[in-house]
Amino acid sequence: MRVVTWNVNGLRAAIRKGIDRFVDELDPDVLMLQEIRSLPEQLPTEWLEELDREVTWHPAERKGYSGVATLTKGEHRVHGTGLAGADDPEGRVLVTQSHGWRFVNVYLPSGSSKPERQEVKEAWMDLFAAWTSTFVDDDVPTIIAGDLNIAHTERDIWNAKSNAKTSGFLPHEREWFSKWIAQGWTDSLRHLLGEMQGPYSWWSNRGRARELDRGWRIDYLMVNPAGSNRIKASGIVRRGGLEVSDHAPVWLDLV
Repeated sequence: MRVVTWNVNGLRAAIRKGIDRFVDELDPDVLMLQEIRSLPEQLPTEWLEELDREVTWHPAERKGYSGVATLTKGEHRVHGTGLAGADDPEGRVLVTQSHGWRFVNVYLPSGSSKPERQEVKEAWMDLFAAWTSTFVDDDVPTIIAGDLNIAHTERDIWNAKSNAKTSGFLPHEREWFSKWIAQGWTDSLRHLLGEMQGPYSWWSNRGRARELDRGWRIDYLMVNPAGSNRIKASGIVRRGGLEVSDHAPVWLDLV
């Protein structure tokens, strides 16, 4: 089974830029999209008809903002939206179950725009860690997938020193991430690749960051103990982050 997560930075734009080529190439059984920034009725009818996947949309209440969607081959059950079923007006969490797995599609808030949003992000992080801890000891294999807006270690960012005071790589954010993983989550890509530098999943549009692969790894596929022994292979398709979005799709194969 193949699982893919991708922050598409606006699904309507991603469709125009050729997201279909990558979906066909990757052929995921489960595809989790973040930052869709659209409603189903705003998407091309022919695109929706040709998807050949069951889709659950969880858009933000504010038009053109945030939102997630989960697409699966075959049917899936929707377990809920939001953290522990709480109101989720920004469309950031969607929980589904299919293929014997639970999938938590997440778009963690960014704190880079202004201090108030950093406060929102950090409050959300605390709630998120508490809520997801309930999945750690669950017998149902679970994947938390999405844009977590934090580069965990210096291996996950091209220039650690110059970004030490940047939201997404702040010391206390990275400490939080370490404590969260210590609950029992496996970072599937890092588990397989070890201590190498990169690869990255997001690039700034400033300068030549995208061209020179000076990025951040902030998109993850995290697996609970019930599923960690089924991790087979994982990778990042950098080309998708150059041609379709500012993020690249991250894939995980399971046995």
